Amino acid sequence: MTSSSTWEAPRTSLFTDHYELTMLQASLHSGAAHRRAVFEVFARRLPDGRRYGVVAGTGRLLEGITGFRFKDEELAFLERTKVVNRETLDFLADYRFSGDVWGYAEGEAYFPNSPILIVESTFAEACILETYLLSVLNHDSAIASAASRMTIAANGRPCIEMGSRRTHEESAVAAARAAVVAGFASTSNLAAGLRYGLRTVGTAAHSFTLLHDTERGAFEAQVASMGPGTSLLVDTYDVETAVRTAVEIAGDRLGAVRLDSGDLIGQAHWVRRLLDELGNVNTRIVVTSDLDEYAIAALAAAPVDSYGVGTSLVTGSGAPTASMVYKLVSRTDDDGDFVAVAKAAKNKQTVGGRKYALRRLDANGVATAEVVGVGHVPDGDSNDRPLLEHFVSRGELQPGWTGPEGVERARARHEASMAELPAAARRMHRGEPVIPTLYEGD
Repeated sequence: MTSSSTWEAPRTSLFTDHYELTMLQASLHSGAAHRRAVFEVFARRLPDGRRYGVVAGTGRLLEGITGFRFKDEELAFLERTKVVNRETLDFLADYRFSGDVWGYAEGEAYFPNSPILIVESTFAEACILETYLLSVLNHDSAIASAASRMTIAANGRPCIEMGSRRTHEESAVAAARAAVVAGFASTSNLAAGLRYGLRTVGTAAHSFTLLHDTERGAFEAQVASMGPGTSLLVDTYDVETAVRTAVEIAGDRLGAVRLDSGDLIGQAHWVRRLLDELGNVNTRIVVTSDLDEYAIAALAAAPVDSYGVGTSLVTGSGAPTASMVYKLVSRTDDDGDFVAVAKAAKNKQTVGGRKYALRRLDANGVATAEVVGVGHVPDGDSNDRPLLEHFVSRGELQPGWTGPEGVERARARHEASMAELPAAARRMHRGEPVIPTLYEGD
């Protein structure tokens, strides 16, 4: 990956819900706003049938926390619309997060009730971060979880993210980043390349071929401009004719042909034979066309070199949110002592208390359980792996978690995390979480 530019994240303070600011106002009135509080992000369950999830978006949300400020424009809007009173506006004018944030490293596997992110500060500081944190984590983790399954199905063949036209323009950038965290090799999204140093790729669409009077003319123009190592889209008209024409023009240095429609498995086999017969044994075959992890798995025996994935990826392959929640689990009382708090509502219960977590590994380094300690660090042996990283200390962002460096670090964490999960995690069939989550109480 290349280094990023000087692009700055937007101010994030109004990426929030109205009621968070009214809770702030009421707690300032009661005096409880300044109690120390511990909030926790977790998912009660994985999407139906999924064996694991992947944490993503951590680097983005950390960037966003540093930009969480209420400037004149935001304050004027809140005052004009009477969202909050003058006391609250004065608090927001001086707002700067000064607490601590811990969490699972980006790229890490997670399971039901994993304490994915822990925020400790005053209630006032932590409360108003809720919507922003959940927006980022729910979206990016859903994309990364789907992307991880796709890269597993691809079994080492490169995957290309190309779903920008199937989602919101900013979601497209986030999706590209999350996909690369989970093992995708590149993206078509240039903004993601600029901001996060991602490798970008792309050549031509059907419109380029249709623009020219003949397919040959289109191929000649593309090869002349981009060199014979380019990828030529060969299914605008007749695939066999297009492949033969592409080889005539680019010779045995033709980089790749792309198949975007029809019976991809059957076509890949006979296109491979044709390329080999024509002497283009090194010309790759790229397939696209509404792929998901199941379609990629079905293509495993086909002579395909890489996959381009769009709609299914940016919509989480049927699970567009990770369903994470942000809950208060501990706060100080009038004496300044921390007390555990929990929600008791049916089907939405929470476990109170500050959490700590480790991944329990067997003698072969294979994960056997997610162990969550309530109020204390859980007991582990020499090869069990602690899961919580300290991202923000007293308001100061710790280095290495954001920008291109953060993406590289997350990508490496994902690869290592997948390697230690049981083999069942790599299967596409539905099932329960591949390891259980176990609690150790006080």
